[in-house]
Amino acid sequence: MAAAPGATPDSAPAAGAGEVEGERVKPFTPEKAKEIIMSLQQPAVFCNMAFDWPAHHWTAKHLSEVLHDKQIRFRMGMKRTDTVPQFETTCAYVEATLEEFLTWNCNQSTISGPFRDYDHSKFWAYADYKYFISLFDDKTDIFQDVIWSDFGFPGRNGRESTLWIGSMGAHTPCHLDSYGCNLVFQVQGRKRWHLFPPEDTPFLYPTRIPYEESSVFSKINVVNPDLQRFPQFCKARRYMVTLKPGQVLFVPRHWWHYVESIDPTVSINSWIELEEDHQTRVEEAITRMLVCALKTAEDPHNTRAWLNPTEVEKTSHEVNCHYLNRAVSALFDYRTSKVVEIQALRTNRDDMKKEGLNVHHHMEVEQMDDQDLLLGTIKQEAASPFGPDLVPVILSSEELPSERRGIFEGDGKDFVGKDGEHPGKLHCTKRQRMMSKNEDVVAEQTASDSSMAPSQTFISTDDLLDCLVNPQVTRIVAQLLIKGRSLWS
Repeated sequence: MAAAPGATPDSAPAAGAGEVEGERVKPFTPEKAKEIIMSLQQPAVFCNMAFDWPAHHWTAKHLSEVLHDKQIRFRMGMKRTDTVPQFETTCAYVEATLEEFLTWNCNQSTISGPFRDYDHSKFWAYADYKYFISLFDDKTDIFQDVIWSDFGFPGRNGRESTLWIGSMGAHTPCHLDSYGCNLVFQVQGRKRWHLFPPEDTPFLYPTRIPYEESSVFSKINVVNPDLQRFPQFCKARRYMVTLKPGQVLFVPRHWWHYVESIDPTVSINSWIELEEDHQTRVEEAITRMLVCALKTAEDPHNTRAWLNPTEVEKTSHEVNCHYLNRAVSALFDYRTSKVVEIQALRTNRDDMKKEGLNVHHHMEVEQMDDQDLLLGTIKQEAASPFGPDLVPVILSSEELPSERRGIFEGDGKDFVGKDGEHPGKLHCTKRQRMMSKNEDVVAEQTASDSSMAPSQTFISTDDLLDCLVNPQVTRIVAQLLIKGRSLWS
C-alpha cells in the first residue's frame, strides 16, 4: 500500500483501511516488490521498506564493536580529480581494524598504525566487496539483521549480502555487473549514484582490463571525463540519485554505475540472480579464456597490472576450457528443465483466454517461438508502480547537482515530463534506433579512441582485447557457440 500523497520518504504512511492508526505498514507486499523488481527496466528507489530491519540501526562504530580486532582490507585512493579512473589495480591497500579506520577517519593525527602513511585530507579509504559470509563467519546470527525476503526473495538475508564501508570521497569506478540485478540498502551516510543505461554501452568505452569476472569497466572517469580522448561519451545519458539512509536502490541488469560516498558511509547490497545469467556465464567464460591467454603470453610473470585484486590468480588454459564447457552444459541443462514449463504453457493457452487476459498479451503468447519460451521472456504489462514509495531515478542535467540537494526535495514535479511521462523512461522506439546504430558507434568509438596520427599508432594487447572481448562481440560469439553446440547434439 502506497503512502498518502505528500508523505515524505521513509516517513510513516497514513492509516488506511485495515490498518491500525500509528502502525507503520510497508507500501509493497513481498510478492508485489518482487514483481516490480523483475519487470522494471530503470533504476528506482524503494522507501519505507526496511524501517524495521535491525541493520537499519547499524553504524560503522557499532560494526567495529561487533568485529572487534578483525583485520579488514581497505582500498586507499587519492582525493583528486583526474581524468583517469582509479582502478583497483592502481590503488594501495591497508589491513586494519574498523576501530583503526574510524580513528583515522576522524582526522586524528597519528604517527603509528596502519594508516600512518595516508594523510586523511588527501586520501580516502574503502572496505568494499566484503561478503558477510566471510566477514561474520563466527557471528552468523547477524545475517538475520538483513531481510531481503521483504522484497519477495524468501530466506534471503545477510548470507547473500555484501558490506561496504567508506570514508568521504571513497568510490568505485564506472562499471556494469555482468550477472543479475542489484538491491542496495543505504545504512549510514549518503552515496551518490551515476547510472547509464545498457543501450549507452558503446559511449562508455568498455574494457576488460583490469580483468574481473562479472565486471565490465569503463575507460572513463565519468565525473571528470576526457572528452578529447573519449568524444562519444557526450552522447551517454546520465541518471543520478543521492541515496539516503533507510532507502533501497534497485539497479536493473547491465546498468552502468559509478558510486561515490558524500559522507562516511555504510551500505549493504545483494545481487539477485536472473535467467539471463545462464548465457552470461558462457560469455564470461569466453572472456576469461581470451584475456588470460593473451595477457599471460604478453608477460607471464606480471599479473598485477591486468588482474583485478578481487581475482585470486590467473587460471590456466586447461582450467578455462573446463570452465567454458561447464557454462555451456549448464545452459543446456537449464533449457532442458524449461521444456516442462513450455508444454504446460501450450496446454494452458486456451485457459488463459478464459481468464480474461488482454488480447495483446494473448497474441504475444501465440506468436512466441520455442526460443522465446525457453528463455522465459513472457512478461505481462503492468501499470506504473511509481509513487511516493517507489521513486524513479531521473535523467540528469549536464550540471552535477549540489551535494545538499537530495532526490526527494521539491514537490515531485521534477519527476514528470512535459507530456506527463517520466523523463527517465526508456522509450522503445528510441532504444531500437540506438541499437540499430551500435555497429557504427563501435567503429567510430574505436577510431576516436586514439588521438595519435596513424603512423604513430601502436596497437597493444589491451587494444586488441577491447575489440575481442567487447560485450557486443562476446555476446555474438556465445550465441554462435551455443547454436553450434545445438546442431552437434
